[in-house]
Amino acid sequence: MVKLYGSPTSTCTRLVALICKEKNIPYELIQVNLAKGEQKAASFTAIQPFGQVPYIDDDGFILYESRAIARYLIKKYPNQGTPLIPSDPKAQALFEQAASVEVFNFTNFVQPIVFEKVFKPSDDFSRRFGLQTNEERVGELLKTLQDKLDVYEVILSKQKYLAGDFLTLADLTHLPYGTAFYTNGFAEVFDSRPNLARWWKDVSNRPAWLAVKDGA
Repeated sequence: MVKLYGSPTSTCTRLVALICKEKNIPYELIQVNLAKGEQKAASFTAIQPFGQVPYIDDDGFILYESRAIARYLIKKYPNQGTPLIPSDPKAQALFEQAASVEVFNFTNFVQPIVFEKVFKPSDDFSRRFGLQTNEERVGELLKTLQDKLDVYEVILSKQKYLAGDFLTLADLTHLPYGTAFYTNGFAEVFDSRPNLARWWKDVSNRPAWLAVKDGA
């Protein structure tokens, strides 16, 4: 069984758990207490040198970085569960294109907005670091994101998912940060764009995501 070392509520840990659910891969969550700094302990950084979660132990094979883990699990079990990376070269190229779009045109903006609006105001974060939300930065990020999502709207007016008419990992990687963004005051950003809203409703209501969205 895959051992998943991480925090049940961390975005990246939940991404890996999501892929396990989609691919019907049993996993055991080994909880790492981030508040206590367990991820920075020497015993942890000896395995994950950046002191971040998650990493997996798959029968002795150690791998970190959530997107790398996701790709590994999908490719290890190609005929199990939901097919999330196409095998056809052209379809795979479209997947890679969509995966790049997610990182550079979505998460690069949504992640820091979530950090400013969700993580910074949390009692635990404020108590530990004393940081306040930078509303000017949020406004700048949101303005650029709006332009990016206008392009999403055009793409999704022509096809069901970001890589075509088939679901891929590139759609699912939007979920952890996208959900935090959507449910913390930014729903209208998605809902005001009908094709984006249709896509978001589809991917965010997948049973695999509903099973892990509140905890891996």
